[in-house]
Amino acid sequence: MMPKKVAVFRKEHFNAAHRLNNPNWSDEKNNRVYGKCNNYNYHGHNYDLIVQVTGEIDPETGYVMDMKVLSDIIKKEVLDKFDHKNLNLDTEEFRDLNPSAENIAIVIYDKLKPQIDTQFDLKIRLYETERNFVEYPIG
Repeated sequence: MMPKKVAVFRKEHFNAAHRLNNPNWSDEKNNRVYGKCNNYNYHGHNYDLIVQVTGEIDPETGYVMDMKVLSDIIKKEVLDKFDHKNLNLDTEEFRDLNPSAENIAIVIYDKLKPQIDTQFDLKIRLYETERNFVEYPIG
């Protein structure tokens, strides 16, 4: 009998400000490419984060992963570091990395992956707005 894999999801929320800006470009090019997202005084988002962990169900617990443990990991690695922060100014992760939704999702993945047992697959879905979201990894 093939093992049955199940995906479990934890949804979290954080608020953060950022500015999309490429320091190698002129102000005009940054403005043209990023528009309002290049606001010199930054702008904010109410991010919704969905963390997906996929794996086999533990026959003893009935869990793929204890969701309280997953919640604690997300709080420590993501929420405590990014919530109510200016990503450009207040975080090491984005000091030299443009904090686009794509880059934020990859940074979150890289922070969570070492904390999750290697037997599990991890996927990050990050909503920057109700209609705009990214996923990493894909496939």
